[in-house]
Amino acid sequence: MEIVAFGVQADEKPLIERAFRDHHEVRSLDVFLNDDTAPIAAGHEIVCTSVNCDLGAPVLRALAAGGTRMVAQRSTGFNNIDLDVAADLGLTVARVSYYSPYSVAEFAWTLAMAVNRRIVRASTRTRDFDFRLDGLMGRDLHGRTAGVLGTGKIGEAFSRIAHGFGMKLLGWDVAENPACMQLGMKYVPKERLLAESDLISLHVPLMPETSRLIDAAALKTMKDDAILVNSSRGGLIDTAALVAELREGRFTGVGLDVYEAEAGLFFLDKSLQAIEDDTLARLVTFPNVLVTSHQAYYTQDAVGQIVDTTVRNVLDYTAGRRSENVLVPRS
Repeated sequence: MEIVAFGVQADEKPLIERAFRDHHEVRSLDVFLNDDTAPIAAGHEIVCTSVNCDLGAPVLRALAAGGTRMVAQRSTGFNNIDLDVAADLGLTVARVSYYSPYSVAEFAWTLAMAVNRRIVRASTRTRDFDFRLDGLMGRDLHGRTAGVLGTGKIGEAFSRIAHGFGMKLLGWDVAENPACMQLGMKYVPKERLLAESDLISLHVPLMPETSRLIDAAALKTMKDDAILVNSSRGGLIDTAALVAELREGRFTGVGLDVYEAEAGLFFLDKSLQAIEDDTLARLVTFPNVLVTSHQAYYTQDAVGQIVDTTVRNVLDYTAGRRSENVLVPRS
């Protein structure tokens, strides 16, 4: 059986092809699945997708009409998939429910440190042999407060790093994590966490309940000199409201690895094109903002685990087995 994989990065391609080698042929494509590219999947029973692929109702119907019976998503997030339509069409959908939490947690901390210590600006200056320190002053994070929104595996890993730096910990989640509490974390309402934290890091999934969790009101609650980091999902932050606050000179730094309208932009080379997204264009002009292209998960360890789990999901499907990774079971 030949599997078609969409949205495959250059570094990811050999890992995918090596993992599937003894099981199925795989056709790796760098294009993302959407209305225009869905016809490519015709005749393929299994389609492998990434989080920036479009798996809304029209695309799913096109896949089903072309003979696709399974979607194997190479990510934990699945907000890009219309699961109800997939179930109606009889499509099996599986995801990667777990991979290295350290990849994302370490990158989130990297963003926090980079904006705090003005690393990008300093690097740009020294490339021009400008060795002044003006405007590069940061703050010790030791003794300050880290607020962690979402204390699952990634949030816990981030909290351990913050604890290692000697920070006080505030947490917010639907369920308290005993491991975080052992680090001294105190669970508080979201409003208090935002008001008291010097560093705020988001580690919650994107669901209707968490969409724009950090809205205009939440941003107003935060300290003027706070650091905000989002390495989870772009839709957690109202970006237009964030830009408005940044224009007022607020926040020491903002580190974003995700953006709410990143589909069609992230993972692609747009360097020779005019960016029509005015919000993103304005966002990247702020000197205290660092935007990266959804790369927090992108380590050899994490991607290797994602690929291995995807292979297992495909083998489970072909063998008629069901695992915890299945979002829509085989009909």
